[in-house]
Amino acid sequence: MVRPGILIVDDEEIVRSSCLRILAPEGYGIDTAENGAAALEKLRDGSFDLVLTDLMMPGMTGIDLLKHIKEEWPDTEVVVITGYGTVKTAVDALKYGVYDYIEKPFTPEVLLNAVERCLEKKRLLFENERLRQEVNALYSLENIIGVSKEMQKIFKLISTVAPTGSTVLISGESGTGKELIARAVHHNSSRREEAFLVVDCGTIPENLVESELFGHARGSFTGAVTTEKGLLETANGGTLFLDEISNLPLSMQAKLLRVLQEKELRAVGGKKVLKVDIRFIAATNRDLSDMVKEGRFREDFFYRLNVFPLHIPPLRARKEDIPSLAYHFLGKYSKEIGRNTSNISTEAMRKLITHDWPGNIRELENVIHRAVIVCSNKALKPEHIMVPLEEEIEVPMTLEALKRIKRDLRLKSIEEIEKNFLVTALKRNDWNITRAAQEVGMQRSNLHALLKKYQISKGRGEE
Repeated sequence: MVRPGILIVDDEEIVRSSCLRILAPEGYGIDTAENGAAALEKLRDGSFDLVLTDLMMPGMTGIDLLKHIKEEWPDTEVVVITGYGTVKTAVDALKYGVYDYIEKPFTPEVLLNAVERCLEKKRLLFENERLRQEVNALYSLENIIGVSKEMQKIFKLISTVAPTGSTVLISGESGTGKELIARAVHHNSSRREEAFLVVDCGTIPENLVESELFGHARGSFTGAVTTEKGLLETANGGTLFLDEISNLPLSMQAKLLRVLQEKELRAVGGKKVLKVDIRFIAATNRDLSDMVKEGRFREDFFYRLNVFPLHIPPLRARKEDIPSLAYHFLGKYSKEIGRNTSNISTEAMRKLITHDWPGNIRELENVIHRAVIVCSNKALKPEHIMVPLEEEIEVPMTLEALKRIKRDLRLKSIEEIEKNFLVTALKRNDWNITRAAQEVGMQRSNLHALLKKYQISKGRGEE
């Protein structure tokens, strides 16, 4: 890790040496200069995160030096050292971008505290900028995976609509990446620096939807002990993504329609009308036009949302995207889990391509994730690719039946992982149970019990 660089500028040698003595044990990279001109030479020759400078120096003053620094090295922070008679000047210097000032005589604790706070602020600003750049890169169109003609069309449409601020309605099956597309629209727009808020319309209880979206005034209902800002107000200036919009109650559709039309809202129980500037992006895995015909979705609300429709095709309709997506997830989870798996065998890739992927990209990601867990080689093999069972799953009629089916599917998934874990461990060790148990960190008796449970033997495991 690069040490923070500090330049100490003061015409008094005793002040420079005192600062050096206090700061050196902290591991900073430190240099000194006896005046402003010498400081500028040092700044041009090196890189400094922080300049500690006296205000009153012969020749170039600390204020003059500060102006040069902010003009030529705007990312360099400045803390001024001032005497009793120049405190007002130091306070005035804050408007030029000085981080802080300390008065002479100062204690080691005062100097260390000012330096630490300043460098921590600089570190946080750098980290925030790095994360902002990473997020913008993540959702740039160049980084969204899709080589198929269908996805190339989607990318062109995103490029067209993103800068406009128009409302977008994204449709497609579950798992096709609708939220990723919504984020791409936001991050390729002029609102990219503002909030992007996600509202899952299917998870908020119906009696709380209005309060969550619009906020509420204190005392507006039982339990409203404070005034709370809603998601709509929070998203002001940015983008609100309404996921699974088909689940929104009809009464709330009418209220949101007004926000879309009038660009204003009022909190539950509130009297003040707030003007808002929000870009709306909605997503659905259902046919809203059919719901309109059935009376389960407002027609006027549908047309307000459907200004710019984007339909994301299912993965089975763009199978040429599977290899690049598979390798993307392979790299992601190999790094995350600490594997050196970097390839997918021809047979394994064929298995991926021929699968229909009813769960779309989300299902593919889960399959690759599991494959990386059970694979100990550099390449994924067909036995590592555990696609879900193809048989028809009964449609549950009750909540208890749903819980049972989910439990059964979870158990089947775990069983498949355990079976592959055992077989691959044994193959690596030539079917020597003792060596396999030692390698994976299990007791021999426990590994043997699992082999017995799944009826795994050398002959069966190699079938």
